[in-house]
Amino acid sequence: MKRLPEPELMEDHAQVKAYAKADFEIPHYQFIERLKLFINKPQFSGTALDLGCGPGDISCRFAKAFPLSKVHAVDGSEAMIDYCKLSTSRELKTRIRFILGMLPDVILPQSGYEIIFCNSLLHHLHDPQGLWQVIKKYSRQGTRVVVMDLLRPDCLESAQKLVKTYALDEPEILKRDFYYSLLAAYTLPEIKKQLTQAGLNFFVEQISDRHVFITGIAP
Repeated sequence: MKRLPEPELMEDHAQVKAYAKADFEIPHYQFIERLKLFINKPQFSGTALDLGCGPGDISCRFAKAFPLSKVHAVDGSEAMIDYCKLSTSRELKTRIRFILGMLPDVILPQSGYEIIFCNSLLHHLHDPQGLWQVIKKYSRQGTRVVVMDLLRPDCLESAQKLVKTYALDEPEILKRDFYYSLLAAYTLPEIKKQLTQAGLNFFVEQISDRHVFITGIAP
């Protein structure tokens, strides 16, 4: 099935609220657990970079999982950043800095990060090299990189089935967003080709019927 791009940003406040309130407990929990295994450094006390932080749930989960860490969390949507600032607890706000900026042009407070992670941004990007080039730019030697995203199904019927399976009780606006996100997602071969073009020797694996998990260490 040919990829059908979707808008890069969620800028409608109703859409942002629906996304933020959606039940992503299982995939977000699994993302952090897999990240913890890959990082293998529970006492990490540096600053991590979250690319495409959305409503901030993954950033907050990371900060809780690594209580000595700080996070720079980036998103291109002003509505998303506003939501992050309003919804994040006072304690976590002391360790998470939310930054409004578009990839690949965003200018970040640090020249490099020890950990860079990204959840559900890739499928939004019309040019996926924007993500991979930012990762290369802000990596140091030994930087651990973790990326999770959706995978595009083989046909429209498969996409509709996934929506019914995982978003049956969600609001219609979220069902629609999930459906079009599936159509906008990249396939495993496409992602591997992107990484080759970027000169990144990362490991790519399918971990569910709708998710890809990508890990790597910067040379």
